[in-house]
Amino acid sequence: MCLVGRNSQSEMQESAQKKQQAPSKTAYPPQLRSLLLFIVMLLVATISLFLLVLPTEEKNKNFYSFKIVNIRGKLISLEKYKGSISLVVNVASECGFTENHYKDLQQLQQELGPMHFNVLGFPCNQFGNQEPGSDQEIERFVRRTYGVSFPMFSKINVKGPGVNAAFKYLTDSSGKEPNWNFWKYLVDANGEVVDVWETSVSVAEIKPKIATLVRQLIVKRKDEL
Repeated sequence: MCLVGRNSQSEMQESAQKKQQAPSKTAYPPQLRSLLLFIVMLLVATISLFLLVLPTEEKNKNFYSFKIVNIRGKLISLEKYKGSISLVVNVASECGFTENHYKDLQQLQQELGPMHFNVLGFPCNQFGNQEPGSDQEIERFVRRTYGVSFPMFSKINVKGPGVNAAFKYLTDSSGKEPNWNFWKYLVDANGEVVDVWETSVSVAEIKPKIATLVRQLIVKRKDEL
């Protein structure tokens, strides 16, 4: 009987020692807990940022979805031009194509402007450094020299590093990137690019297609009334 008692007591002591030696399954060193907490917070922040950015990317599906600074420094939404036809042009003040293009673009604006159409001018100094002036100088020059009345915007990059997001949409969706001043992107009432013309194509050459698109828009609006 005494032997059995001693054995039982010995077994109990061994069992207690094993329990004390066994590491806790839920206890973590403070450094590890801090690291795990940091990882969890980083994941939450990443997911939150993704959810915030995703709606913006989905929204910017057309040219009119973007915001841009006009030539007087005011941030505006291109949404104001939605429902109209737009001819988007990267312009320059000191180019060999400047005079003919500005004169013809202004004439086009005068003729079709009252009928849901706008020329949108985007100054750019990337080609031959032919738009070196400030926004104020550019505006003063085109207003006084050519009587420009169509909307003008702040000077931007139309390609490469720092390309403006709205112009990047034009080049990405059309697959055509400007390699000189006065490229012309025709944008429909929904903000989709329907045609692109390079510098050497005159405004007179593209006017018939623009006028046709404007007439089609007018007819569509009348039918919807």
